[in-house]
Amino acid sequence: MLKETDRILTTHAGSLPRPAQIEELLVAIDRDATVRGATKDLSRLLDDAVRDIIESQRAVGIDIVSDGEASKFGYSTYVRERLTGLDGPPAPLALADLADFPDFASTIRLEITTASCVGPVTFRGAEAVETDIRRLKRALADTGAETAFMTAASPGIISLFLANNHYSNQEAYLYALADAMKAEYDMIAQAGIILQLDCPDLALGRHLSPLPLSVSDFRKKVALHIEVLNHATRDIDPERMRIHLCWGNYVSPHHHDVELADIIDLIYRVRPAGISLEAANPRHEHEWTVFERHRLPDGKVLIPGVIDTCTNYVEHPEVVAQRIKRFADVVGVRNLIAGTDCGFATFANFHTIDPGICWLKLKSLADGAAMASETLASRNRVLA
Repeated sequence: MLKETDRILTTHAGSLPRPAQIEELLVAIDRDATVRGATKDLSRLLDDAVRDIIESQRAVGIDIVSDGEASKFGYSTYVRERLTGLDGPPAPLALADLADFPDFASTIRLEITTASCVGPVTFRGAEAVETDIRRLKRALADTGAETAFMTAASPGIISLFLANNHYSNQEAYLYALADAMKAEYDMIAQAGIILQLDCPDLALGRHLSPLPLSVSDFRKKVALHIEVLNHATRDIDPERMRIHLCWGNYVSPHHHDVELADIIDLIYRVRPAGISLEAANPRHEHEWTVFERHRLPDGKVLIPGVIDTCTNYVEHPEVVAQRIKRFADVVGVRNLIAGTDCGFATFANFHTIDPGICWLKLKSLADGAAMASETLASRNRVLA
């Protein structure tokens, strides 16, 4: 994970717009899992889509690419198809910041199928993971892309979307999820692909409820979730992993978001070397200063979002470069990769960003990183 170049590399948080036909099929599957067996064209469509998605990333200048989560309806709920025991009645989801503003909340439409755990959790997704890996590696070979990552849901975020109605307590449920998901994590890493563990539970988890938890209670929850995550990834080289930390990729006041400073010491305990987090939106852009007060540990790489994934404004490359340079001055160029706040299509039918604008924003990310790289290199030459 540690870089061997002073050039600012670029990546993103995982999900990218899917072709309309694939989106429609994934929505149908989300609503009725038996549909997947009847969609014979889906595999062929995904083969073409992943290749095109990677080629599009290369075309705009993204260095570390992904399959765009093309085969998954949602970054967290896709596990219903890969784990047993998750077919109970759905538990309602609530967001504390939206609960404070019901009129505004009524304008947000997120139609997803959740469920609950009503039986033992075991892994049954080997074929699906193998297919995703094979498809990604074939697309990399076809396009000439060299470095890729693949996302997987953390035990903690699964537990928040798919409530426990089977295990005696939440800790037992989390460890059962960890033991089951370990197979998926290991398969991705063993394939030579960077594993990104999606961990919104480590930040969003504070207010994914009718009322926000106290900071003290939330820190206890985060500590447990990190302990479980480290257990699940114990056999993977930290250099082959990164996490994505998120406060929720949706438009809202976000006034109940936990402060990064209140959890950063815990976040540093994760085994994965890479830490991807939101740093471009109005609620969290100031938190680059957290890394002045809480030094990035040796062996860690920071992947701050320098592109906001909740606004259709296309950031000027100068803005992107300025954001990158702030972080470079604090953590060092070799400990820094430029990313996005979150995904551009975390659920197949949830579009905060217009799909076409997504690619303009990613190009601005790459252009801004190039500008920052040149400025930082010039400054270093002068200092030398």
